[in-house]
Amino acid sequence: MAIPNSPAVEARTVTVVAHRGNPYRFRENTLASIRSALQAGAGAVEVDVRLTRDGVPVLLHDATLERLWGRTRVLDSLSADELRELTGGGVPTLREALRLGSEQSGPRLFIDLPDASAAEAAVAEVHASGAAERVYYCGGATSMLAVRRADPAAETALTWTTLMPPRQALLSAVAPRWLNYRFGLVSPELVARNHSDGLLVSAWTADTRFTMRRLLAAGVDAITTNRVGTLRSLLRG
Repeated sequence: MAIPNSPAVEARTVTVVAHRGNPYRFRENTLASIRSALQAGAGAVEVDVRLTRDGVPVLLHDATLERLWGRTRVLDSLSADELRELTGGGVPTLREALRLGSEQSGPRLFIDLPDASAAEAAVAEVHASGAAERVYYCGGATSMLAVRRADPAAETALTWTTLMPPRQALLSAVAPRWLNYRFGLVSPELVARNHSDGLLVSAWTADTRFTMRRLLAAGVDAITTNRVGTLRSLLRG
């Protein structure tokens, strides 16, 4: 089941993807957390992007502020200015995250879109920041179709939660470079099948050495983790 015009699978390297930054040291999806993950050796940082009421893409996984910021407010009921005031500026905009470095040396961001309605604004911000070459997107089919409509050239990772392969029609419409699996689904056979179809395989979220070793042995191309240092040490052997 080859994908028309899909990129060839590269010679194997494993990308260390920091899950929402370095959340065991700094609050997730914050600039401090992103910086810490990069300093720990992450090759990319996964961040979650949602929209404020006035359409500003910001870094937040949940639909509300309750878990991380202790505020029982729904994000899309707040303007960007109100969000800044409630969190003391703690929830960064996507623009701020993209501009941590220059276009050439800034962080490679893996933008997770839990809500497809944020896709168009996120893609627009990425392009406005000159960061298209160092950003890729992940999410379910609805979100990735929205990204593909907004940017036909975007690099995407289709999050897939079953062992049954995606339908050819979906793969053709999304044209993903990656399939992104929960770590428990990954096996050498699954990786080999996707590689034969021209797809790279990423796995999330692996935090134990046992799981990391199993995924590396299976041949995955990227691992998302909350423990960047642990994964880096395994890769160094």
